Amino acid sequence: MSVVLIVEDELLELEFLRSIVAEDLLPTDTILTCESGIQAVKLAKQYRPDIIVMDILLPEMDGLHAIQEIKKFLPRACVMILSAYSDFFYAQTAIRLRVQEYLLKPVKPSVFKQAFHDLLTTVAARQVHVNEEITEPQINQNYFIEKSIKYIHDNFKQKLPLQLLSSYVFVNPQYFSRIFKKEVGVNYIDYVNKLKIEYACRLLETTNYPAYRISSECGFTDPSYFNRVFVQQINMTPKTYRRKHLCDSAESNRAGCT
Repeated sequence: MSVVLIVEDELLELEFLRSIVAEDLLPTDTILTCESGIQAVKLAKQYRPDIIVMDILLPEMDGLHAIQEIKKFLPRACVMILSAYSDFFYAQTAIRLRVQEYLLKPVKPSVFKQAFHDLLTTVAARQVHVNEEITEPQINQNYFIEKSIKYIHDNFKQKLPLQLLSSYVFVNPQYFSRIFKKEVGVNYIDYVNKLKIEYACRLLETTNYPAYRISSECGFTDPSYFNRVFVQQINMTPKTYRRKHLCDSAESNRAGCT
């Protein structure tokens, strides 16, 4: 059985969140709601929720202070922050409080639903293990690695520095780099560059774009660096790769006509 606490002072927003949460829960699960930070702390002490969905701007006590108080007696609670402001101070505080999700308002229903589903998955994984002290670190690692890989595949055509990804999953860059290499088998930069070069090959095969444009399309800011990475992975320059592909295609077409 899971207990979910939703803290939101806007009644329409509260009902919206409650309706989405209810879709993923079982009849034996419990949904609690309140409208202030002080009420949230009281309910958390009484019902010990597994998941907390918390707005930041709340009456009496703001969401971050409420989470700080709750974490003193529920350190393993999964927390999702909802904020109308992309303020670095808020995000930095959320990282310190080990918040799993930080979503900016207005939140699309599909985005919120996926984030909440991820938290449910984490809670379920914890509950099937008798010894939480041993299993929780691995659960958290799997969670942020899966989340990181999905983000990489969705955004590899952009510039993706390590610091951006580590901030996205709320861990420090050194820890992220070490665990990513351990779990995935290659370091972060090599993983991202492999996706970029695979996409570059598709563009070389299907377009007439010059190399500098393909470099930009793949998220490289320096065409010469793109060229070096391409040669390291494919063992030929982009120009040679395109020429070889055209020759191979022409030979294939001639063979098909004989």
